[in-house]
Amino acid sequence: MKQEQINRINELYHKSKAEGLTEAEKQEQALLRSQFIADVRGSLASQLNQIDVVNPDGTVENLGEKYGNRKRGS
Repeated sequence: MKQEQINRINELYHKSKAEGLTEAEKQEQALLRSQFIADVRGSLASQLNQIDVVNPDGTVENLGEKYGNRKRGS
């Protein structure tokens, strides 16, 4: 997500607290927030997929290989 989009999210938040938002601004805010959340989730998943765990028996498991292809809730 670009910094301009993050700045816009913050602008809309502050405006919503100060004076309220129009319906178009509420829709824009919801869209920007959902994009931000998707970016954060993607980044976190990418980082977690790079983690290696050393088991008590000395074997190394990559969490991305073990869990990366599973769907949420599995």
